Amino acid sequence: MQTKLTKILATISSNNCSEQLLQSLQQAGMDAVRLNTAHITTAEAAEVVERVRAISERIGIVIDTKGPEVRTREITTPIPLEAGETVRIVRAAPEGKAFCVSYPRFVDEVPEGAVILIEDGTIELEVVQKHPDELICAAKNAGHIAMKKNVNVPAVSLNLPSLSGRDEEFIRFAAKYDIDFIAHSFVRNRQDIEAVQAILDAEGGAVKIIAKIENTQGVEHLDEILKVCAGVMIARGDLGVEVPFEQLPLIQKRIIQTCVRQAKIVITATQMLHSMIENPRPTRAEVSDVANAVFDGTDVLMLSGETANGKYPLESVQAMAKIACEAETHRTFGWTHETNGNADVRRAYFARAAAHAGREIPVKAIIADSETGLIARLVSAYRPAVPIYVKSPNLRTVRELSLSYGVAAYVQPRPANTDQLIAQSVQSLLKKGAVTPEDNVVVVGGTPGLSGTTNFLVINTVAHCLLGEQPG
Repeated sequence: MQTKLTKILATISSNNCSEQLLQSLQQAGMDAVRLNTAHITTAEAAEVVERVRAISERIGIVIDTKGPEVRTREITTPIPLEAGETVRIVRAAPEGKAFCVSYPRFVDEVPEGAVILIEDGTIELEVVQKHPDELICAAKNAGHIAMKKNVNVPAVSLNLPSLSGRDEEFIRFAAKYDIDFIAHSFVRNRQDIEAVQAILDAEGGAVKIIAKIENTQGVEHLDEILKVCAGVMIARGDLGVEVPFEQLPLIQKRIIQTCVRQAKIVITATQMLHSMIENPRPTRAEVSDVANAVFDGTDVLMLSGETANGKYPLESVQAMAKIACEAETHRTFGWTHETNGNADVRRAYFARAAAHAGREIPVKAIIADSETGLIARLVSAYRPAVPIYVKSPNLRTVRELSLSYGVAAYVQPRPANTDQLIAQSVQSLLKKGAVTPEDNVVVVGGTPGLSGTTNFLVINTVAHCLLGEQPG
């Protein structure tokens, strides 16, 4: 059976998190779980975390923050609009066809002539007049404006605070419950990431940060953002509203390529199999969308409503896994470019050598010994065609690698010497049926006792690797 290399991140809600379902999703190809804090309390989140951990300690957990967003407020009943009709955005106490938004300085910072998009662009408004306490807007299309719908102003930079009180609550929750990743929403620059990191540092949390790129500023400042985070999520919902939609495919490709070159995690998200919230099969367009993300080299494919509240969560994961496996069969493996991940020269050299050996020699697997997971991520950045099996003494490292392309990580206690390390790593794969004695493997790692050091590379058959085993 073909091993799936691209990872699947499934959003799980507190209403849809039975252990039976979680087990089924994992068996179908789910590698990590996402919790959306916009729709969950900390108590509900704790329940989901406990159930996931009960299923498997190897499953990574990602928690979203809401980030600096704007939503409609003060709407008792949906406001009906016809094309050309006027509606007002006011500071407070709306009367008639008027509403407020969650950002107090919205009226001050949005200029006349700006385009305002409500609910992912379902309603488009144009600011035709600006007054001290209100914006007079003309509706460009018919529809309804309802309460708590997202508001986007393309090409306008709003001076929103990076974190809300709710965000801070969940960041502290993530540190307390040893969550693996925080996906911070609407990241505009490195300062937004540093604000999250400051809270984690104060709480003593080892949580890694994923930057959700969903606005023009995030795209423009991608390089500086990547310097201070573990990776990015291409959140195509809001991003597709903030930038001209025809530019979205190219932006997605560019972000994936940039992340891969820097050995950073990249997650492609939003509406990947959206129709499967209601239907048991994906549309042909969705199948192509998922496959193209795999062709581009994404680490992770994400499911949102499909698994959080859809009718067919298991079928959604199964469909995504099938599409990913098929696309991997036909894609080009082994990037022609070199990665420039932030690693020392020695570790970078060993990663390159391991990846190139996997491409040039008929090997069945690459095996990496790693305490931190860095060597595995560097090898993964070359997108080899074979799985990268990681043996680590650290459970946290194992979970963090659940979002790295092609990596299957397991806990293995640190052995006494290099021969034992190689033999134990190979023996465990032999027992799982992942390799046979005749298969060639590449083993890269560090001498036991020299923490943080990668200093050897072995290319041999499984049988010969086992010959080096020493008595315990």
